[in-house]
This record gives sequence, C-alpha cells and structure tokens, in this order.
Amino acid sequence: MSTYKQAGVDKEEGYKTVDKIKAGVASTHNANVLNNIGSFGAFYALSDYKNPVLVSGTDGVGTKLRIALDVKKYDTVGIDCFAMCANDILCHGAKPLFFLDYLACGKLDSEVAAEIVSGIVNACKETGCALIGGETAEMPGMYQIGDYDIAGFCVGVVERDNIIDGSKIEEGNVILALPSSGFHSNGFSLIRKVFPNFDEKFEGKPLYETLLVPTKLYGNQIGKLTSEITVNGIAHITGGGIIENIPRIIPEGLCASVDISTIQVPSVMKELQKRGKVEEHEMFGTFNMGVGMVVVLKEEDLDTAIAILNEMGEESYCIGKITKNDTKIELL
Repeated sequence: MSTYKQAGVDKEEGYKTVDKIKAGVASTHNANVLNNIGSFGAFYALSDYKNPVLVSGTDGVGTKLRIALDVKKYDTVGIDCFAMCANDILCHGAKPLFFLDYLACGKLDSEVAAEIVSGIVNACKETGCALIGGETAEMPGMYQIGDYDIAGFCVGVVERDNIIDGSKIEEGNVILALPSSGFHSNGFSLIRKVFPNFDEKFEGKPLYETLLVPTKLYGNQIGKLTSEITVNGIAHITGGGIIENIPRIIPEGLCASVDISTIQVPSVMKELQKRGKVEEHEMFGTFNMGVGMVVVLKEEDLDTAIAILNEMGEESYCIGKITKNDTKIELL
C-alpha cells in the first residue's frame, strides 16, 4: 500500500513547522487581524480611513537564496522576501498592513522552514505589519532535497489624496538618497559568477556574511518623511539598478540628473566591479550601488528631510536634481 510519505511528502513535518512558527506569526497580529493561522483565508479589517486605496506588491529573493542554502544560513532571507515586497509599496505612500508568504521545497525540514519564517516575522514586527497567512509546499521531483524557494505578497493602504506616483515631480526638485545595506536581493546571478567562493575572506570575515546582509527596511523612514513633509516621488532601487528604477517615477519631459561622484558605493561593489571587469554603466544598471531608496522633494525641504532622517539614525544625502530633458535619467 502506497502512502503520501512514501511519495516524498511528510505531512507530520508540515504540522511541526506550523507548531514552530505559530507563536511568532501571532506576535505580528493586531486588532485588525480577525482570525488565526489555520483558516482557509486570512481576514484583515480596515479602519480609520476616509477613502482608502489598497496597494499591493509581490516578489521573491532570487538566487541570493543559493548562497543562503549553500552556507546553511536561513535567518535573513525571510527579511529579504518581506523587504522586497514592502519597500515597493512604500513608493506610493502606502503603509504596509499585512503580508503572506509562500515557501516551496523538495523535502521539508521544519527547523529550516521555521528559521526562514522567523526572518519574515522579525521584519513584519519592525514595520508594524501583520503576517496573516502563507503556504508551505513540499514538492519532491520539482525541487532537490535541501533546496527552498520563497516568495511573498504584501498589501498596504494609502488615502487616495495622498498617493505618491511621481506626477507632482517638477524641475528643480532634488533627489535624496537613502543608503542600502548592501546588494539587497538583486544582481546575484552576476555576483555568484564573479564571487564563486562564498567562504573567501573579505574585509576580515567570510564573504557570504557580507553578501547575506538582508535587504534594508525603509517603512519607518518613509512613513516619517511623508507625515512631515511633501514628498513628490519615491523609487525603490531594485533589479535594473539606478538606471532603470528612477525613470519609473519621472514625468515626461523631465530628467533625473544624478551625480554619481556623490554616491557612496560599498567596498564590496567596488571589488565586484574590479574583479569582474564590469563596466560602470552595467554596474549602475544592475545594482543599487549603495542607494536603496530615493526620495524626490522640493529643494527647500531637503535640509528638513535630512534632519528628520538623522534623528532616526539614518544617513541620507543629495545625489542630484530634476532637470528638463526627455531622457528621464542622466548620470553625470
């Protein structure tokens, strides 16, 4: 007689995973979460909004996971998964409300799964977002034993009158850079090609420690800025780097003139460029180059914005201006 376990799916390990993550998941809940883990759907009540618009985003971690799996360090990739989704919706002035995750593997190990989810839990708690649902899929034959993939889905809310979409950007506005924590979760196919040995020493520690620094969360910083000053545009610098992401918010007839000499490029990115003989345009079109988010605002608000962020322990600096041009971006 055949069983599901003999086919490669261990339901008991799935039950163990739920037991190990349920306390952490529950710790992210607030009064708006109307049910607990185990339901077919997750309920979240909207309150205190006059004309709410839901803003959603979905993403994964990409081949950064390969490094985490190879060195058996699983506690940061959950942060990456959350950040890649939540940082996107921040660009429209939305406050992240709730998050759902999807974890797929060849053979489920409840310890590994719980460690991955713990990263999501920590990221949710830092941002005040509720982890209200998810799915764990054990798929032998689709994934190798030991391999995992992770993706997420984030929903936020913004008042319709407060939506930020770049349409208010004007000539003379300035571009404020918020530093990244490293490569974040983009460009890792090239990174792994240039750095094949994750255990090599870089600046006194194994290289994988630098590569696995999780994607920075910007929810608190962006929330503070948008509540105190007028922000005309926000761009999350993800895949495609500075060259592809800033133009996404620039209106027709205008250009983001970016002075790349002002950008504080992390040493590991300089090393990658040197070792891989990567051209500068390729670097700025692939990686964030040390800039995780950019905020476009009026020049007279620049000092106030920098002061607000400084009070939060966040360094920020101006990297350019909005000019009249049809190219949408130019690197100076």
